[in-house]
Amino acid sequence: MAPTLRILLLVIAIALVAQAAILFVMGQPPICACGTVRLWTGTVLSQENSQQLTDWYTPSHVIHGMLFFAFGRLVFRGHWSPVLAVALALGIEVAWELIENSPPVIDRYREQALAQGYSGDSILNSLSDTLAMLLGFWIAARLPVRASIALALAAELFTGVMIRDNLTLNVVQLLMPSKAISAWQAEGGVYGAPSQE
Repeated sequence: MAPTLRILLLVIAIALVAQAAILFVMGQPPICACGTVRLWTGTVLSQENSQQLTDWYTPSHVIHGMLFFAFGRLVFRGHWSPVLAVALALGIEVAWELIENSPPVIDRYREQALAQGYSGDSILNSLSDTLAMLLGFWIAARLPVRASIALALAAELFTGVMIRDNLTLNVVQLLMPSKAISAWQAEGGVYGAPSQE
């Protein structure tokens, strides 16, 4: 194994262990309270959303990775270092995962139509989000810029149509909540509506 790859894997492992440990101290559950671990949960308004390995918000974290790759290219312009770029991306993503699971941000999310009853991420889901970010970073490192942009836009449009939410709407609703967007989201869709069973 190449020395750079070993260092990258070590940086990733340290970041994930630190993230898990801090979330555990913050009181986030290791896995879904339902006691089951699933690869995917597709119902936004459910107790399993943000608790399983992947969900409708996983594409947002892939987009994070693409954005962080671009940011790293700007920061390390002329002195590109994959280790430093990944460390920067991990630092931003892990910091976000910790902030996102803090009581003030959880309370802010609960004000949104699609986050009623939200209690934060399980540690499993949060770590999966960070791995999804790394996937996005890896994809952006290999694709032409236009292809990365097209993929990010396609993911945003797809999740926007499917659940009336995506990274853009999530950021807007977190920073400047809109009653019109909340009302539109509350109308729901096939995948946004809670089960009536």
